[in-house]
Amino acid sequence: MDEFARAEAILALLERVGRVSVSELTRQLNVSAVTVRKDLESLEQRAMLRRVRGGAVGITSADEGSFDMRLRQGRAIKRSIAAVVADTVGNGEILALDASTTCYYLAEMLLERRDLIVITNGLKTATLFLEKSSAMVVMPGGVLRRSAGSMVGQFGDVLAARGTIDKGFFGVKGLSVTHGLMEMAIEEAEAKKHLVASCASVYGLFDSSKVGRFGLHSFAPVASITGLYTDDRMPAADIADWRRAGVGVTTVPHAAGEHTAEHTRSA
Repeated sequence: MDEFARAEAILALLERVGRVSVSELTRQLNVSAVTVRKDLESLEQRAMLRRVRGGAVGITSADEGSFDMRLRQGRAIKRSIAAVVADTVGNGEILALDASTTCYYLAEMLLERRDLIVITNGLKTATLFLEKSSAMVVMPGGVLRRSAGSMVGQFGDVLAARGTIDKGFFGVKGLSVTHGLMEMAIEEAEAKKHLVASCASVYGLFDSSKVGRFGLHSFAPVASITGLYTDDRMPAADIADWRRAGVGVTTVPHAAGEHTAEHTRSA
């Protein structure tokens, strides 16, 4: 088993059980403890796990984690959400996509659209469109956040008075009917805030685990939000709260591979 295969095995085990020990990995991977420790060190440097005495633990919800790690987490439901959102995007639209992993999955499903203009602060999303589509890609610039794979900074002047973005799609760290869509890192929130300000329509894309999760910095107040896309494990009471606030909610079945949406529209 080569280094890549060992890394995949370690991450898969962490995803299932949350914690691994060096002794356990030496048995399962049939390698020495020295090799396991080197593998764990390499994965920690890539922000894909956190080493602890005798082994390692998965990235917790309080940790942002690397883009690649977050891309693995909940990918089936993220793809289901992205598939439903993709059906709302036509040729020739001007879109804003943030650096979230759900928006990356959405980008994968928009590569065949014609004449798109995509404004994004996500490096992976920008590269994907650049290499595999004919879309015009605009990056506002700023400072690179390596762990998030995003560009952040005061780039409001780059977008101001240059026309309206048709639709903006944004991942969240938390949300509430009081503070709207929220991030943990202030620089990430500020970058998204500039994008939101230029969008005619604003949509939050997230799995239901984000409901009720703590967020520090609002980037989209409730009045600016057009709709939310999530899975059908979002509590009915929360859906009702958003409906009363005038925001529609679209849910997709949580089961992997199902892409049929159930729509709960605002009154």
